[in-house]
Amino acid sequence: MLFNSLEFLIFFPVVTALYFLCPHQWRWLLLLVASCVFYMFFIPVYILILLVTILIDYFAGIWIENSSGRKKKQYLWISIISTCLVLFVFKYYNFFIGNFNGVADAIGWNYSLDALKIILPIGLSFHTFQSLSYVVEVYRGNQKAEKHFGVYSLYVMFYPQLVAGPIERPQNILHQFYEKHKPNYEDFSLGIKYMIWGLFKKVVIADNLSAVVNAYYDSPEGQGFIPLAIASYLFAIQIYCDFSGYSDMAIGAARVMGFRLMENFNTPYVSTSIREFWGRWHISLSTWFRDYLYIPLGGNRVSEAKMNRNLLTVFAVSGFWHGANWTFVIWGALHGIYLVLENLLRKLKWFSDLVSTKKKWLRIIVAFIIFQFVVLGWIFFRANSVADAWSIIRQIVTLSPPKVNMPGEIGRIGSYGLAFKYLLAFGFILIDPLLHKLTRGRLKLPFERPMKFAIYGTLVALIVLLGFWGEVDFIYFQF
Repeated sequence: MLFNSLEFLIFFPVVTALYFLCPHQWRWLLLLVASCVFYMFFIPVYILILLVTILIDYFAGIWIENSSGRKKKQYLWISIISTCLVLFVFKYYNFFIGNFNGVADAIGWNYSLDALKIILPIGLSFHTFQSLSYVVEVYRGNQKAEKHFGVYSLYVMFYPQLVAGPIERPQNILHQFYEKHKPNYEDFSLGIKYMIWGLFKKVVIADNLSAVVNAYYDSPEGQGFIPLAIASYLFAIQIYCDFSGYSDMAIGAARVMGFRLMENFNTPYVSTSIREFWGRWHISLSTWFRDYLYIPLGGNRVSEAKMNRNLLTVFAVSGFWHGANWTFVIWGALHGIYLVLENLLRKLKWFSDLVSTKKKWLRIIVAFIIFQFVVLGWIFFRANSVADAWSIIRQIVTLSPPKVNMPGEIGRIGSYGLAFKYLLAFGFILIDPLLHKLTRGRLKLPFERPMKFAIYGTLVALIVLLGFWGEVDFIYFQF
């Protein structure tokens, strides 16, 4: 079920009302059933895959807690390998088979393996990582094994963050399923604000930009540097609004019922360094890789060469997590290279002073420069293939003039409509930091209640008038 669908418009208030009407001891069951219904709106039979991973890690957590020494570590690795094997079959098997067949063909080996005709389950990478964080935390002794099978299942399947995060830690969310939440005006108000702002970002900004971006990126050859450069900037805005929009709606839907999910985005495009960018972008994933891969590899407690190796490894794996395509691996590796170079440059006082400057005008300039590096990475992330990505970069760098007519979708929009979308997208960059703070109660306004009513009333009106209601999937659903 999509947050931007008519079904969710009915589902959300019904489930929320039933949650507060339901006796406390049965609320876990109501939320679990609701989460199953929510997930089964996509491909119903795939809920069995979720059940497999739930069973594996539920029992693994108990066995790990009741074991010690080598046995304890064996149970941990059985859980990790089994859970990742499910992810590998559905997400990466065909990728490796395709590459194997390509190598075999290149060396003249007349042999090939058949790909599997399967569809990647929605959000499989997200709930896989959430399950893995549970067994690792139990192994480390930071979390008691959850004995209640229903509550553990709800931890994996909680519908607001089931298919695209935030990727929660058991210490943050498990205990909340046992707490008795009462209807609360503050939670309701804050949750609804999150949802309105998130829905605005999704249907007004991201979905209206998708047609423009798709038209140029799906057939980039010969489009010319100006359209491709604009499309690349628009995609940077699109993916941020799409993903942070989902996260805001997830956090808001949970908050209305009294649950507190972790923040996942914090205005990343104002960052004055790549390090800061990754402290603000997809925070639940970046901290997951930090805690469960980077630090176990040695983190920054090792030599500089090994630390740089760790960074490159983590970001290459992060790229591969995003998708079974070399474009994602390159995108991740590119950010790893950015961070390695940045760490080297931080030894220079002028650079260190520059990225940590408090001068607003200088921060704007530095943030603009960092944004260019981020956009370069997004080209690989969005391109359909590595060849397409290089074609786009080549045309932009060489200032290549257009050689083909505008794609049909662009032509139908018309120049005024297209200019309006550009204005809407780039205007969003200016208001995003303010609305981000306002939604989270960090911005004080004169005549606060009337002002907030006017602002959120305007957002609702824009959603109704300008929102694209074609039920466009969230970009991160494919991961």
